[in-house]
Amino acid sequence: MDDCLFCKIYRGEIPSEILHKDDHCFAIKDINPVSPVHLLIIPSVHLTYLQSFEVEDFRILNSMYKVAAELAVREGISESGYRLVINQKRDSGQQVPHLHLHLIGGHNLAGIG
Repeated sequence: MDDCLFCKIYRGEIPSEILHKDDHCFAIKDINPVSPVHLLIIPSVHLTYLQSFEVEDFRILNSMYKVAAELAVREGISESGYRLVINQKRDSGQQVPHLHLHLIGGHNLAGIG
């Protein structure tokens, strides 16, 4: 999608440090982190909402979760624990209408959400 923030980052039109990139997804740091580790794992293709997923789209979602687990190890939070969150639509707090998975950790999250 031409005007999508995450699509522009993926295409290199907006500079960002890409922490991971493969055929299915890419990962960046959240610009407004809620914890010491707050990464976004984003599909490489423009997908918006889970309810519109086709069967092949769930393969991308599976890859996103695998990448999140790998990044948790790389960021040193896999043993202490972390949270994975997908917000869907306005009332959930989704700010960019492009599906993305939040990897959050690095401190005790008991009081957050």
